[in-house]
Amino acid sequence: MSSPNFIDHVKFHSRSGKGGAGFRHFHREKFVEKGGPDGGNGGRGGHVILRGNSQLWTLLHLKYRKHVFAESGYGGESQNCTGADGKDEILEVPLGTVARRAETNEIAGEINEDGQELILTPGGRGGKGNAFFATPANQAPQHAQPGEPGQQEWIILELKLLADVGLVGFPNAGKSTLLSAVSAAKPKIADYPFTTLTPNLGVVSWRDDKSFVMADIPGLIEGASEGRGLGIRFLRHIERNSVLLFVIPADSNDIRKEFAVLLRELKQYNPQLLDKNRLLAISKTDLLDDELRTAIAKELPPDIPSLFISSVTGFGIQELKDKIWAMING
Repeated sequence: MSSPNFIDHVKFHSRSGKGGAGFRHFHREKFVEKGGPDGGNGGRGGHVILRGNSQLWTLLHLKYRKHVFAESGYGGESQNCTGADGKDEILEVPLGTVARRAETNEIAGEINEDGQELILTPGGRGGKGNAFFATPANQAPQHAQPGEPGQQEWIILELKLLADVGLVGFPNAGKSTLLSAVSAAKPKIADYPFTTLTPNLGVVSWRDDKSFVMADIPGLIEGASEGRGLGIRFLRHIERNSVLLFVIPADSNDIRKEFAVLLRELKQYNPQLLDKNRLLAISKTDLLDDELRTAIAKELPPDIPSLFISSVTGFGIQELKDKIWAMING
């Protein structure tokens, strides 16, 4: 999944419907001059609702919706008729969508399952008609309630892609090439930095018809946590991964240093990312002979499992998938 129209962050004004007013009325018909109260209740105002849709991968369809208004409830009527509820405004969103209230940054909820619904902005309750207030001591109440006003607020929706494995590395490290080699994903691949401008998802087939999902995000650079480069904007997409796969090319000047920089940027963004399973893949090893591979192996970080791979020749790819599967299901 890759698209120039990939949108993972939107903000809009949400307003629920106000409740319908209760009705003040007394029963009247031929030969019944002074019937009892029969004013009905007002209908509920419409909710603004989020609904999960597994067929969606982006928030593009909401990018230009700056105002989302639900319908108000209808007023009650005579003969104890309750007014109709206002129509709910339902926004379908991809799985992994997080809703925040813009003013407080409070998380309103998350959508993680197909068909799951979240009432984002509840509609106002309908007012009670005068029939509701009738008692033996007050058989002819003269009042009815107005409906409750609707609520309005600014909402931020953020998409966090649901993937098992997240690829982490500097630009031009070979992450997109790896994703294209192990899945049917077709990310843009070129020999220059920042080729990947949006996240990509790929389904990786494993043994016995099993599979897992891998996410490639734009490459990080040193200082990304301070706003440099593109990667920091998309780091939310690996917050839910089970495994972080660090990809560093074999022609790197200092693999240990690159790995340390990547760890530091992740820690500054969200320290909890360092609690995830980690695996280091040394890419582009088709450029190495056995002697160079042995020399590089001695310089690898000692506190993370690592292996050599080549997305071009397929060297080490099956071993990589086996290790990832073991980590996901460990």
